[in-house]
Amino acid sequence: MFKKLTLSDATIAQIDWEMTPDLAFCAFSAKGLRDEIVNTAEKICYFYIDNWGKKPKLYLMERGIRHVNILAEIRAPQTMITDCVVSQGVDPSNRNNYPINSALEKWLRVEVVEKEDSPFLVPAEEQDELEEDQDAALPSIEKSNYLGSKLLLPDKQCTLQDEQVHQLIAQWNFFDAMVNPQGGFDNTLADSGDGLTVIDQKTDLMWQRSGLDLCSYQSMKRKIEQLNRNGFAGYHDWRMPSIEEAMSLLETAPNIKGVYLHSCFSKEQSFIFVAARRKPTGYWFVDFKQGKIYWSSGTVPGGYSRLCRCLSQQ
Repeated sequence: MFKKLTLSDATIAQIDWEMTPDLAFCAFSAKGLRDEIVNTAEKICYFYIDNWGKKPKLYLMERGIRHVNILAEIRAPQTMITDCVVSQGVDPSNRNNYPINSALEKWLRVEVVEKEDSPFLVPAEEQDELEEDQDAALPSIEKSNYLGSKLLLPDKQCTLQDEQVHQLIAQWNFFDAMVNPQGGFDNTLADSGDGLTVIDQKTDLMWQRSGLDLCSYQSMKRKIEQLNRNGFAGYHDWRMPSIEEAMSLLETAPNIKGVYLHSCFSKEQSFIFVAARRKPTGYWFVDFKQGKIYWSSGTVPGGYSRLCRCLSQQ
């Protein structure tokens, strides 16, 4: 099985069958407090169930100190995966990560780990190829034929309390895995044709496919100024999105890249700054990895950015 996977140099090529998501979080936190960890560069592999999407999925994880990497998805029978979640005394709609049970372990040993070439193992590299196919499926702006009305979202810098953010999520029915898991905002995305941007014809916003790298809030402002001086994609009016604009991109389930976004967007900007501060303190972020909004200090660990611009204001 490991011959099909790309492991880090310090990863042990065997399965830790006793490891669970909760134990892994404690064992491989930033300080690595577990006594058994002698070599902090060492990484292990274990199976777990991700139940953050519309249906639970089984993954093979590579984990170490400050290192988290999904090596492969395991396409086990869906009934076995769901039964595993139910056997742990939780409702299948409960969004969390779960350990495998004895039935799944037995199936994995026979059908995946000990097989020369298991058809159920989908390495991350093969998933990347599927991502490219999905990206190509986005219609071009010329062929989308969108006839609906425009819905211009609030776009101004603001300061909001927690309750105000919850209210705007309800007002626009944005998906949020914690606050409004039944919500959903329907976009009408089209390929702008430049390879760098995507247009949402419903909100009249042009978005970066990728974005800006991890940095502090102040550094991000300087990066945006530089990007506008250089004229990214030929435009000079790029900005941070508002909370509403950023949340309008949240999909109701993770895509094949593991983020709550259309697959045309890069997965690297897993959580982004928005043009909103939190009252009494902090900055608001939209987290595409967990599918939710949250707040932090804005300086530790900082954030990424995916910039937008309004076509109506060009």
